[in-house]
Amino acid sequence: MTFYYCYDAHCGWCYGFSKAITEFFNQVKDHFRFEVLSGGMIPPEAARPIKSIAPYIANEYKRVEELSGAKFGTDYLWHIQNAEESDWVPESLTPAVVLCIFKEYVPNQQVAVAADIQKAMFEEGRDLSDGEAYRHLLKKYNIPTEEFYTKLKSEQYAEQAKYEFALCRQLQVTGFPKLLLQVSDTKFYLVAEGFTPATTLYARVENIMKELDPTIPKVQKES
Repeated sequence: MTFYYCYDAHCGWCYGFSKAITEFFNQVKDHFRFEVLSGGMIPPEAARPIKSIAPYIANEYKRVEELSGAKFGTDYLWHIQNAEESDWVPESLTPAVVLCIFKEYVPNQQVAVAADIQKAMFEEGRDLSDGEAYRHLLKKYNIPTEEFYTKLKSEQYAEQAKYEFALCRQLQVTGFPKLLLQVSDTKFYLVAEGFTPATTLYARVENIMKELDPTIPKVQKES
């Protein structure tokens, strides 16, 4: 059985969900496969300067903090509070390409990579459209620098990222974050839509397992 975590690097609610999904993944990773899919929330053709969405973010990030406990960094918030001076033009393709490359090297660490990509922007204020925003993560995940930057320019990985965008649409994902559990070729369960605490994730998956087979041991959080 496979969990599909549909997220977007520019999604503030996904950033708020990072801690919960990471905790959940670490507890159940020995029993399930995990695949992180980039959703393409801001396709390149729809990219606009940050000032066009800054007023919305200025209100919404506070709700994310209140509900999830996540904190947005001052370097990120500078671009929201000084949007007229910011040179950011957010788009989802570049970080999606980066995720595709990282998945090739560390397929079992996809959830951690997605969280680190979001941390790079929402906490550290790095521009995810700039390849240099990921250099510090190459060392962390032991990815060859020259290979990474060559692949970042490759159309192959751009096509992979666009395929993930299309797959999210096929899965009828219209908002992020979304967590789905595939139990057969045609059957999926919705586990989370929007911010969801880890305790709720455990409870929902236990209910799914009970429905599928009452003899399956409970999915339990380690004490």
